[in-house]
Amino acid sequence: MASRRHVVFNLAMIIIPWLSLLLVGKHRIKRYSLASIIITIFEILNHIIGHKRKFWVFYDKPKSFLRDELPFDIGPYFPVSIWLLRFSFGNFKMYVFLNAIAHGLFAFLFMPFLKKIKILRLHRLSYIQFFLYIHYKAYILYGIQYLVEKVRRPKIEWRRFLN
Repeated sequence: MASRRHVVFNLAMIIIPWLSLLLVGKHRIKRYSLASIIITIFEILNHIIGHKRKFWVFYDKPKSFLRDELPFDIGPYFPVSIWLLRFSFGNFKMYVFLNAIAHGLFAFLFMPFLKKIKILRLHRLSYIQFFLYIHYKAYILYGIQYLVEKVRRPKIEWRRFLN
């Protein structure tokens, strides 16, 4: 049975990031959503592997992927991907810098906080390993968005030529 703390935490973790997308704008959500969806699916697959290998342990019993790991994927991962691409796509150094800050805050500040409030703790990974585990996906996200932009660019140029 999930504790009340865990349920409230999951709801807040899903609702707050999605509400923040109201500030991004419809055009940018549309522009970055394909890459964000692909990387979110990739992250879900990584969480399934991490769940099986016990990289982290949730305190509430019984263990449930839908209750434990999935809110981290559908909650902050998709909206944060859109926000990071919105602020830094086209400037790779800025993108890497912002991702390193975001992932560092998550790995070194938020994970100890989750352990303190007894939601989850790292089991087979150190904080540095966890940082690398979440940070390498930033490069994949940037690459996917780069390819999406490359495919969309000719369509935009042909429309300008025909008009």
